[in-house]
Amino acid sequence: MDKNGKRRTLIIGGVAGGATAAARLRRRDNDREIIVFERGDYISYANCGLPYYIGGVIQDRNALLLMNPGTMKARFDIDVRTGNEVTAIHREDKTISVLEKKTGKIYEEPYDDLVIATGSSPVVPPIPGIDGEGIYTLWTVPDTDRIKKMIEEKKPATAAVIGGGFIGLEMAENLHEAGIGVSVIEMQNQVMAPLDYELAQLLHENMTANGVNLVLGDGVSSFNALEGGSTLITLSSGKTVRADMVLLSIGVKPNSGLAGEAGLKLNSRGGIVTDSFMKTSDENIYAVGDAVEVENFVLETPAMIPLAGPANRQARICADNLAGDKKEYHGTMGTSVAKVFDYSAAVTGVNEKTLRAMGKEKNKDYFSILISQRSHAGYYPGSTVLHLKMLFDRDGHLFGAQAVGPEGADKRIDVIASVMRSHGTIYDLEELELAYAPPFSSAKDPVNMLGFVAENVLDGLVAFISCAGLDEMAADAEAAKDMTILDVREDGEFAEYHIPGSVHIPLGKLRERLGEIDKDKLTAVICAAGIRAYNGARILMQNGFSRVQVMEGGINFYKTQHYRDFADESSGNIPSEIPVCPLDQGK
Repeated sequence: MDKNGKRRTLIIGGVAGGATAAARLRRRDNDREIIVFERGDYISYANCGLPYYIGGVIQDRNALLLMNPGTMKARFDIDVRTGNEVTAIHREDKTISVLEKKTGKIYEEPYDDLVIATGSSPVVPPIPGIDGEGIYTLWTVPDTDRIKKMIEEKKPATAAVIGGGFIGLEMAENLHEAGIGVSVIEMQNQVMAPLDYELAQLLHENMTANGVNLVLGDGVSSFNALEGGSTLITLSSGKTVRADMVLLSIGVKPNSGLAGEAGLKLNSRGGIVTDSFMKTSDENIYAVGDAVEVENFVLETPAMIPLAGPANRQARICADNLAGDKKEYHGTMGTSVAKVFDYSAAVTGVNEKTLRAMGKEKNKDYFSILISQRSHAGYYPGSTVLHLKMLFDRDGHLFGAQAVGPEGADKRIDVIASVMRSHGTIYDLEELELAYAPPFSSAKDPVNMLGFVAENVLDGLVAFISCAGLDEMAADAEAAKDMTILDVREDGEFAEYHIPGSVHIPLGKLRERLGEIDKDKLTAVICAAGIRAYNGARILMQNGFSRVQVMEGGINFYKTQHYRDFADESSGNIPSEIPVCPLDQGK
């Protein structure tokens, strides 16, 4: 208690979680003393918007600064101390030590309740030369100012983004928008890890078409400064990339040092362990945001999922519990979306890679469907193709979903996430009554279609083969002998492009030409997007064909999986005025 007998709550960290907890707590308790300590100079800023300020999409820097200490004091009577770094938590005495950076003074403050909202920081691995000039991270407003100043003053022609996660991809796009030639270097074989590989390929294709030099499956072994201020990046393969500026976007780690030093329970990744009420192993200390361990809502296992939405909800729950409630945080689903050049990529729940890593078997422990649908009615101008993937079990319970396309990915994933949060099933997706008009959707929305297709799979009305699965069978001489690739598109479509060795029978002629297909072989049916192939598969299955599969996504999706085979650098897709980082073969 303070000298006036008021309860005293101290909050460490003043960005998303800390500022939200402070404001909510004041709205619940007008008499409590609330003090927020922030080691930086800014609070409550929109760090998700930082890449777009660098790219010029957001032109007013002040638009990113959502609140300041003066406003917090005036509106909420909250004491916000920027430039004040908490250096220690003394649990026995219920005090904290604080360094006032401007003066170097160290002082102590007592608390009744303490909230840790210290967030996370970019991972900076011990790679030789990583601390060199011209190598940046983007996480805070000062980071943004440094990068913006460098671009304006030095006018770099090329940039290399190390890491293909959310921030890395957003920065790649915004640097490109600023007229800088961009390389993205990712150690894994794909960007945006929450996506499964086949959907990530859509992003790979689009990034390449936009002139990005995409380097996958190759990590960085060293950085070396060159004359003139550029950097030579040597990759694990021996190849090198030269860039005028480098942005590190390798990942984030929890800022949990204070908590660990105070003896609070941490997990193996450094996340602060809390109960469902956001309380740590000390009954007087709470923690929220990127620094805390959460429960994976789908798997019901511990996880680290640093996202702004969950951080804000945790902060609200924490504040309510400090005010006397007993509210619980029920886990994180990882629902997220990113704009990547011409596409949006959205996810919720877990992906197939995760299920496989857990030892789950496809078509036994889980089922996977991938469909290609129009973002709105195809006859209304401007519709685009949206690719959706969904994972579910035999009872129809949802594991997760992914969507990639130029339009409509976000709202479809939001709908599916809502159903999952309510413990719904594929049958609920079928029954959803969603808003329809030709400019916005179709009478059977893509979300409804996911439910319909999933039910057909569980009822045995259709089975799918993936593009990769088809390629694997075609590449195996013995397996290829046992498979017929049946293309049911029209003559002109088949002539334009078809998979080598495929049999062509247009859907309208399939019934009269069934005798041309060997019933004993596996028949993989293909069309442009999957609808005609499904109709063809039903014809075959109702005429004694027992081994029939539809190639998921259709031939157009298949082509995206082999986009490098169809690349045409003379097509004009790559802007000639934007340079590309040189990629050299190392010795």
